[in-house]
Amino acid sequence: MSEEWVEITEQLAIPLDELEFRFVRSSGPGGQHVNRSSTRVELLWDVAGSPTLSEGQRQRLLRELGPRIDTRGTLHIVDSSSRSQFQNRQEALERFRSLLQHALRRRKVRRPTAPSRASVEQRLQRKRQLGQKKQVRRKADWDQ
Repeated sequence: MSEEWVEITEQLAIPLDELEFRFVRSSGPGGQHVNRSSTRVELLWDVAGSPTLSEGQRQRLLRELGPRIDTRGTLHIVDSSSRSQFQNRQEALERFRSLLQHALRRRKVRRPTAPSRASVEQRLQRKRQLGQKKQVRRKADWDQ
């Protein structure tokens, strides 16, 4: 059993034992190297069944990362940006860490505020000025 962890926040770290890595052959051009080496990395993590998460964290992750989670509750992250399996594994872990940090971050609740009297007055003054400018552009009616 591995004692290594992926630190997400100060309060949350995911053990590497919960992560499953699959290594498959990358697609695209590259000739002999691509055809022989399994450098593409698929990182799988069972969000729904993870004992590390609290119920609140689990619900938040399932809601925030919805499109990346399959019907069984497994998060999928794929990386094939490098020719190196090790680098792709590191990139996938970093993306995993980043996604979880972003999804678990508390959003600030916007407190609605009314515009100040001065800002309302400035807006109305500007509207009057623009209206006058447009009125000056009109053709004069000489018949009156």
